Amino acid sequence: VMKAAELVEQPQAPMEGESNAEAAEEQEEPEEAACNSSSKKKKKKVVPGIVYLGHVPPRFRPLHVRNLLSAYGEVGRVFFQAEDRFVRRKKKAAAAAGGKKAAKYSKDYTEGWVEFRDKRVAKRVAASLHNTPMGARRRSPFRYDLWNLKYLHRFTWSHLSEHLAFERQVRRQRLRAEVAQAKRETDFYLQSVERGKRFLAADGDATRPNSSWTFAQRPTEQELRARKAARPGGRERARLANAQDQARSNRGLLARIFGAPPPAESKEES
Repeated sequence: VMKAAELVEQPQAPMEGESNAEAAEEQEEPEEAACNSSSKKKKKKVVPGIVYLGHVPPRFRPLHVRNLLSAYGEVGRVFFQAEDRFVRRKKKAAAAAGGKKAAKYSKDYTEGWVEFRDKRVAKRVAASLHNTPMGARRRSPFRYDLWNLKYLHRFTWSHLSEHLAFERQVRRQRLRAEVAQAKRETDFYLQSVERGKRFLAADGDATRPNSSWTFAQRPTEQELRARKAARPGGRERARLANAQDQARSNRGLLARIFGAPPPAESKEES
């Protein structure tokens, strides 16, 4: 009986050990899941966001926008588009004409792009600062200028680089087209001058200003009238035309308007 009891008790010991191991494994599984979830959160990639600055006041520099927007989040790259050279040259000439020769003209910008490290911060900044004063202090030179911010969805810095490169290429093509057009006009003018010189040389003395031309010119209206008058019966036709013009005149109407008697009535009274 004792041996049978020992045999019965021996298989029960490993069963208790197995149950403890299973319980320990079950406790470890949620811990591993929690660690995996925390590691996933830590490994989550932060996507940068770009905000477009539509209005750049005079003397506003990238350093200013970095200092002002760094209070709301980490700012990455900043790019400002400079104004056109023609506009800059025109402003410089106006400043010189106004008597400000000693003052040095500073370059201004037209638009800008600001990159935030986190796009959520960029969205928040664009939504909260839009149409608000730039300068917080009363003596700030940008206090009366308003932020003009817009968050660019799915816009990356590479898109901006491609856009700027495309604009430069378009500007170069336009400049080449203008230069080619000016060259064609110059060549046409030179060809016309050479053709005129050849024409004068073939007609006679090229240095003579009153050289005869071989082409026929259309007669003027005076010449046509003279030719018609020189034909037989031309004088009578001209006289009839003058009589018709006098009949069509408004002398009688003007006399009635101003109260003077018409020419026929004045003759009868006399």
